[in-house]
Amino acid sequence: MHSPSELLKKIEKAITEIQYPAHPASLYEPISYIMGLGGKRIRPTMLLMSTELFQGDLESAIPAALAIETFHNFTLIHDDIMDNAPLRRGQQTVHEKWGDNTAILSGDVMMVEANKHLTKVDISVLRPALDTFNATAQGVCEGQQLDMEFETREDVSIDEYINMIRLKTAVLLGGAMKLGAIVANAAEGDAERIYEFGENLGIAFQLQDDILDVYGDPEKFGKQVGGDIISDKKTFLRLKLQQLALPSHAAHLSAQANNSNTADKIKQVTYLYDQYQVKEQATEIMQEYLENAFRAMEQIDLPEHRKTELINVANLLMNREY
Repeated sequence: MHSPSELLKKIEKAITEIQYPAHPASLYEPISYIMGLGGKRIRPTMLLMSTELFQGDLESAIPAALAIETFHNFTLIHDDIMDNAPLRRGQQTVHEKWGDNTAILSGDVMMVEANKHLTKVDISVLRPALDTFNATAQGVCEGQQLDMEFETREDVSIDEYINMIRLKTAVLLGGAMKLGAIVANAAEGDAERIYEFGENLGIAFQLQDDILDVYGDPEKFGKQVGGDIISDKKTFLRLKLQQLALPSHAAHLSAQANNSNTADKIKQVTYLYDQYQVKEQATEIMQEYLENAFRAMEQIDLPEHRKTELINVANLLMNREY
């Protein structure tokens, strides 16, 4: 079996070999641009790891890996437009560089390109591969819509929030791993279990992201700590606080929406989180989803040594420091 770093090199090489049409250049240049910005490539790497787990042919899984990575970057282009984000991976976002209209069209074409990649998998698995990819893509779009709706709702429940992050974030990891299993001709039950592994890991990862946004080391986290508090984002921590807070504390939390002093706002909301031990409760739920992931992996009837690399990667993903 290959190491994750070896698989990443294969993915990067495959990305550089993609030939997009030359005309109109303004449509395809943004695609080459965002695909070339790098990133961790976690999803295509774990797709290939899933293929190797079930002893499938690695090269036959490359088109599926490219489909997943192309789709993921398509969502980033459109997400950046919706968020009016100026930077992506430290560089100008596509809409900042080429304008909103071109960014929308380039993103649309990326969805087509993703499907073109996927149709290169073996014909014997094409139907289940397409079904899995389409269900995954639809779920991600549903999750993004729910996330936007939550911005204007004051009655979002924790269950609704978990479902939103499942759709927006976790189904793409689960779908990628299931695609890897399908290409490897894994048994249907095993393909479902590796999906459960990826989906539960994705939920745990996002819950950890919520925690790190408040309690993380900014140098190690890679993002501004307290960003979710500044933007009044409805994370697990905030929703749990709203569920537990006494009326006086709930009123104080609501009042922070008008606090223009960002440093003080972070301090005030974090104080409330500490009072209700919200971090500890979020960590407990995160661990439950991580255990669900490992339980799904245990149910796959393969020698334990074949699962080791994937388990190590999962632990590495979840070993970000606070």
